Amino acid sequence: QVQLVESGGGLVQSGGSLRLSCAASGFTFSSYDMSWYRQAPGKERELVARITSGGSTNYPGSVKGRFTISRDNAKNTVYLQMNSLKPDDTAVYYCNALRVIFNIRDAYWGQGTQVTVSS
Repeated sequence: QVQLVESGGGLVQSGGSLRLSCAASGFTFSSYDMSWYRQAPGKERELVARITSGGSTNYPGSVKGRFTISRDNAKNTVYLQMNSLKPDDTAVYYCNALRVIFNIRDAYWGQGTQVTVSS
């Protein structure tokens, strides 16, 4: 049974930091690209960080330099270190696992963790 379980969300003041974790089970974690997405009320879900199975990372401009994604394949866990948080970062943060082989897309989602940044 595939599971992605996020943790580490909460309430933080503007300028503060949080570290999100996503513990994976039920699939070959090391062969999947792992991402963090977020969705604020009334907005579409957006990508905030991705780390490939090979360890390459990419970020959108809105979080670049503030957020850092990392993975520990021995622990089947992906992390998101969020620094210099802003009220606009308030959202539910979701963990995503993705593998595409021969055009077959295999994707899993976690249940989300709430991050609230107060001004």
